[in-house]
Amino acid sequence: MENQTLGKHILLLEGLQVTPQSSTPAFILLLLIYIFIMVSNISLVVLIFMDRSLHQPMYLLFCNLSINDVFGATAIIPRLLSDMLIPSTERYIHYIDCVLQAFCAHFNAGASHTVLMVMAFDRYVAICNPLRYATIMTNRMVVKLSVLAWGVVFVMVLILIGLSVRLSRCRSIIFNPFCDNASLFKLSCEDVSINNIYGLSYTVVLLGSSICSIMLTYLRITMVCLSSKNKVMNSKALQTCATHLAVYIIMYFTDTLNIILHRFPELSEQRKLAAIMLRTVPPITHPVIYGLQIKTVRQKILILFTRKSMTDLPIC
Repeated sequence: MENQTLGKHILLLEGLQVTPQSSTPAFILLLLIYIFIMVSNISLVVLIFMDRSLHQPMYLLFCNLSINDVFGATAIIPRLLSDMLIPSTERYIHYIDCVLQAFCAHFNAGASHTVLMVMAFDRYVAICNPLRYATIMTNRMVVKLSVLAWGVVFVMVLILIGLSVRLSRCRSIIFNPFCDNASLFKLSCEDVSINNIYGLSYTVVLLGSSICSIMLTYLRITMVCLSSKNKVMNSKALQTCATHLAVYIIMYFTDTLNIILHRFPELSEQRKLAAIMLRTVPPITHPVIYGLQIKTVRQKILILFTRKSMTDLPIC
């Protein structure tokens, strides 16, 4: 019935139910968030690539995280902004665009976990095997680990979305602010047991492996630091690790909140807000934490802006 009304390849995005009074403030807030995500993450990437002294494994891995944040935000937020400008009954999206958006959303979320796993491994080698760090974590090794982190998620998400695309559709309404895998297979009236099994396996493998590897890695790092006699170096190492761990906790919290709320259909609006938080909170916190808390990056940013302000002064 729905397909006959909207057409075979046209879907209706239900989106957030925002009142007319709050639509303008919500639009401005989301726009400012998107601008901040883009400017801060792109600035961090440009700074690291332009400054050769920052061509080190830890900073190159920061770039992976920032690029992933820009990619994820661009796949979701512009569409949310455009939907806020039109009535809820006219928020149409083509099925192909919906599939691409779902793929990008899951790829972004998955890559965040795998990149943070690689970053944890980098800190483990640097602190627990400092004498071998230069020989293990070469720039070539960073490239290999980055390709692996992105490649594994790409294949896993491709299968995830492919299982949903194979289903025939009998519905045409997406009860979400943006497209994701669950929204895609809920369009079908066929048996989706395979989708549920693979989706659960995907979540358990990705979240389980990242939680176990990151927690065990930082536990080992903490034990090494506490048993060492070099208090100054230990303090710096723990501060760096605390920064990385804070990023992961924020992302894991938003992930968990989104998963829990998916189990309660009656909390649809809260679930939609949690889904948007998952796409906005981590990209906001990453550049703030890494750009302001990591001393080297902070100093480079200050030097860059100081030079810029000096060049802008009029010549007498």
